[in-house]
Amino acid sequence: MIISANAPRQRLALGLGCAAVLAGAGLLAWRQLAVTGQSSTSSRPPVLAGRNSADCRACHQDIYRVWAESDHAQAHRPVAAALDAAAFGAPRVVEQNGIRYRLAWVAGQPAFTEERTDRAPFSYTAEFVLGRRPLRQYIVPAGGGRYQAAELAFDPAKQEWFDVFGAEQRQPGEWGHWQGRGMNWNSMCALCHLTDYAKNYQAGTDTYASTWLEHGVGCVQCHGDLTPGHAAPGYKSSAALRKLVTDRTRSQQTCAPCHARNELLTGEPRPGLVYDDHFRVTLPIDAGVFYPDGQMRDEDFNWTSLLTSRMGGKAGVTCLDCHDPHSGKTIAPVANNALCLQCHTLGNTRSAPVIDPGAHSHHGADSTGNQCVSCHMPTTTYMQRDARHDHGFLRPDPLLTKELGIPNACARCHADQGVDWQIEWSDRWYGAAMDSRQRARARAVDAAQKGAPGAPAALLALLAGEEVPAWKASILLLARPWAAEAGLRAAAEKAVGDPSPLVRSAAVQLLGTQPATRELLRPLLKDPARLVRLDAAWALSPELSDDTVERRELTAYLTLSADQPAGQLRLGQDLFNRGRAAEAEAPMRQAIAWDPNFAGAHEALGFVLDGLGRSTEAAASLWRAAQLDPRNGPLALEAGLAFAGIRKMAEAEAALREAVRREPGLDRAWYNLALVLVQTGRPKEGLAALQQAEEIAPAVADYPYAAATILWQTGEREAARAAARRALALNPEHAAARDLISRP
Repeated sequence: MIISANAPRQRLALGLGCAAVLAGAGLLAWRQLAVTGQSSTSSRPPVLAGRNSADCRACHQDIYRVWAESDHAQAHRPVAAALDAAAFGAPRVVEQNGIRYRLAWVAGQPAFTEERTDRAPFSYTAEFVLGRRPLRQYIVPAGGGRYQAAELAFDPAKQEWFDVFGAEQRQPGEWGHWQGRGMNWNSMCALCHLTDYAKNYQAGTDTYASTWLEHGVGCVQCHGDLTPGHAAPGYKSSAALRKLVTDRTRSQQTCAPCHARNELLTGEPRPGLVYDDHFRVTLPIDAGVFYPDGQMRDEDFNWTSLLTSRMGGKAGVTCLDCHDPHSGKTIAPVANNALCLQCHTLGNTRSAPVIDPGAHSHHGADSTGNQCVSCHMPTTTYMQRDARHDHGFLRPDPLLTKELGIPNACARCHADQGVDWQIEWSDRWYGAAMDSRQRARARAVDAAQKGAPGAPAALLALLAGEEVPAWKASILLLARPWAAEAGLRAAAEKAVGDPSPLVRSAAVQLLGTQPATRELLRPLLKDPARLVRLDAAWALSPELSDDTVERRELTAYLTLSADQPAGQLRLGQDLFNRGRAAEAEAPMRQAIAWDPNFAGAHEALGFVLDGLGRSTEAAASLWRAAQLDPRNGPLALEAGLAFAGIRKMAEAEAALREAVRREPGLDRAWYNLALVLVQTGRPKEGLAALQQAEEIAPAVADYPYAAATILWQTGEREAARAAARRALALNPEHAAARDLISRP
């Protein structure tokens, strides 16, 4: 009997959004650096005109004054004795997580000395300051044009120092430690806190020659190339600039890059550019990033939430409908609901439902519970001090808290009453309205993330009525594991013609997982959206010759993040997909060297090593990946299959048992565990494991057929025929089951 689980021993598939770099992750400052002559994977000169914001002041005094006090204007700056006096005015000692920091102002710069029990004291100075409120981070030069964001930050309101990671203790050598690449200013932060920033990574020397026009987010970053002549008599602004001013839907695409968790496609967030040509937004498909209903979980910023909301994704509400672009503040008060009642009143032009806050909330007029934002835009605190509103405008649903562990705003004030009390009152007040599409969507997303048997049907049902493009795209991406199913494949084939680039991109990614449908993607190589073109090029990469426009565009994208482990992984994956497995090993090992705890890199390296015929190394790499991702059942399944392939049956059994411990509903793991048990002389245990697989996935004919073969081998002929009949009932074309039934 051969062990099999439809293991992914095939061309590596990249979910192009799987290794997204966070734009605007909250780590920044300023310095003007000269471009060197070194070769670079991502060099470019500045693209905006040389005017900085101070040049705009004379003609736009009122706007300049408002902007100058905004978080945009003060996104970062050089250190300054007067401005940093509260933090460094006198030498002090701060202790956080067992580390003692000695802080002082030395030779015109803030100086830190770290004292740890496991290493010698380490001193460094900061050159820049990121942000003003609610926290300030200090940016430290690390040589080679590289800068790092220190983990110790200052709270100006409380006049105290704190660790941005809280109680989490990140160790030197880890990717996420403040000296690691995860906290590298050039790559992770600078794009969204500087004006006209270019990273200019030098791959040959692993250094940076970054450039920018102005510290902070200045006028030209949002308004474009404002040459001196624009103020001359008779000057007419460009059509692009006029469109940015008058078209709010287009204007907010200038806001989106730095108010989103996203991945760079080009590294050029210029005003007037179409978002999907330059960025890939992170959608709510990963359980660790968003909750199943779309609420923010990890540090996700606001753009995804707005896109997935009915207000932003369907009704067309934009950033500028609520926020003043120069101050960043709301254009109407929040406390008395005036901001929301712009639209939710009689006579509104958006066909928004009319809301009487008191009658709708069932809370007193002066209470927190009567504020729209308390229930529909709850806050989550990031970096220990920064409370941010969710922009999904979701309804609180205590039932989803009970079923799926999704937070609900009711519990913020009524935690003591418990979730059943919250369910009771939400049902009393809102009744059948609670059983909404939001609830059905959350259940389907959760099922898909867990690989539940009913997930494909639930996703297909959602697709049929989904009106929000970002959710339609998310559903298609979640459906990728079931891309071979006819209904989902047909839905994806239809979606390649969708007006939304997000939806077309997701459809391409689903179809690209199947060789039979990959040919349908060829026309998408010429799609008007770069996002879609790149996904099609990735799926068809082995067929693209080096001299084609498509290959050059894909290569430019792949090398853009070559300074990060995820970028090296992508380079290796592409080489492997193109049949160059021997070349693929080096970038994957580089990714692991830069981030030893990167489970995805260990997994991908395992497939590469397997392709190179180094099966023992492959199994070890896959098991290491499973160890690094301790809740991932499929990873443990992959390791179990690899161990079984080299006849290390004890290791295979351990890995497969770990897979079903992590995810008891993983039917293929139960199936392969059964086969291992049988091959090691324990048929009764094997039959028990097969029974688990059959109960989880009663429509899979392989499971009763495997039981039939085991029963036949142990002499239980009638029981074997009965099991074979079950298999044949599920699959009338199952020739092996029919043959077993007819045996004498």
